Amino acid sequence: MQKFTTVAKNNEKSKNLEAKIYTALIQDGWEANDQHPDIVIFIGGDGTLLYAVQKYLDLLDDVNFVGIHTGTLGFFTDYTEEEYPVFLKDMKERAPKIFCSKLLQIKTNKEEYYALNEMRIENVKRTQVIDVYVDNELFETCWGSGVCLSTQAGSTAYNRSLGGAVIDSGISLMQMAEITAIQHSKHRSLGNPYILKPDRIVEFKSDDFSDALLCFDHRNVSLEGVDKVTCTTSNHSVRFARYREYSYLKRLKNLY
Repeated sequence: MQKFTTVAKNNEKSKNLEAKIYTALIQDGWEANDQHPDIVIFIGGDGTLLYAVQKYLDLLDDVNFVGIHTGTLGFFTDYTEEEYPVFLKDMKERAPKIFCSKLLQIKTNKEEYYALNEMRIENVKRTQVIDVYVDNELFETCWGSGVCLSTQAGSTAYNRSLGGAVIDSGISLMQMAEITAIQHSKHRSLGNPYILKPDRIVEFKSDDFSDALLCFDHRNVSLEGVDKVTCTTSNHSVRFARYREYSYLKRLKNLY
């Protein structure tokens, strides 16, 4: 018996659809289980998925995710709101293909975090100076609002707004982009997005992170008292259940 749970965006449209899906699956013999589901059905958009991933972070190796789009952006969803009868039919009759997307692992001296899309160090109060180390070698010093390190999955998110490259599906890597970098005759940094191998260790160091935030997907924490943020590709992945073919190119086209 399949165990499922639902995570819905907090609006009337998504909540109503959640109720319909919940009732239909129970009637088909599925078991509702919020604590140890086999599959998490997220209803809303990409933000809803990011919330669901953080909620079930400890179960990622054992749980699959599938989504229905009811919002303004559904890059990670395979079905629209109008297609929910097709979704239920596919859930009942088809065996899914599992597509895995690696997470970023982010460590400070205080805590460990994970991100599906990206991590960012951002300071909106003052110029943030960050020394960037790659595999323990100083790469550059960035002056500006901060830096962004994204995954392949996150290449279409914040990274894209910074002028970073959109990366094709199935390629494992990290991509670093500076956020409003200061460039002048006395100081210059790379100034372009930098694509890194997935096994690189990227460290961001500063003598003063006191006004900066560490942002990861939809969450953020203060970097007060932190002098180093270390990022690697995690061994953990988000497992997407694909019940039908929906090409990556078609997902990209929905962005513009």
